[in-house]
Amino acid sequence: MDTDAALLAELHRLRRAVPDVSGALLAAVDGLLVASDLPGADPHHIAALSAASVGIGDRFTQSVGHGPLREFVVRGAEGWVVSYPAGDDAILTVVVAPGTDLDRLHTEARPVAHRLGALWVAIRQPTVATAIPPTTDPDAPLATRTPMAALPAGFWSESGGWRSPGRP
Repeated sequence: MDTDAALLAELHRLRRAVPDVSGALLAAVDGLLVASDLPGADPHHIAALSAASVGIGDRFTQSVGHGPLREFVVRGAEGWVVSYPAGDDAILTVVVAPGTDLDRLHTEARPVAHRLGALWVAIRQPTVATAIPPTTDPDAPLATRTPMAALPAGFWSESGGWRSPGRP
């Protein structure tokens, strides 16, 4: 099973375990969507809101000395939105109906968040082909550089960068 399918399988598993779950998604802490099983809402928008709310919630708990955030719970007239840290780099956000047993949700969702966080870390690990190159000697001389004046005419305009005055 590929990693995207594994992420979606975890989200589906949570929806099956807690029938009141109407949707779930995994977002990166920067607010980008990783995986979604969230019908009826824009998952990209919800991912961004999840990252912002968990960031604020974590600041709250740290500021008052209550330790790291365990979950961020928002109650609306039509249900709950609950976000859980999924490792250090991701967030599991779950949308549930009103009347949901939150203790049961927490019991089911925390292990899912943990597994999703581990999967996300595995996905983000650099492969041999994309490994970070070794650092260079900071005292080594700089390589020969080409002055800007020596670049071919129109270089910047062709690359979408700077355009000379008078050119569109």
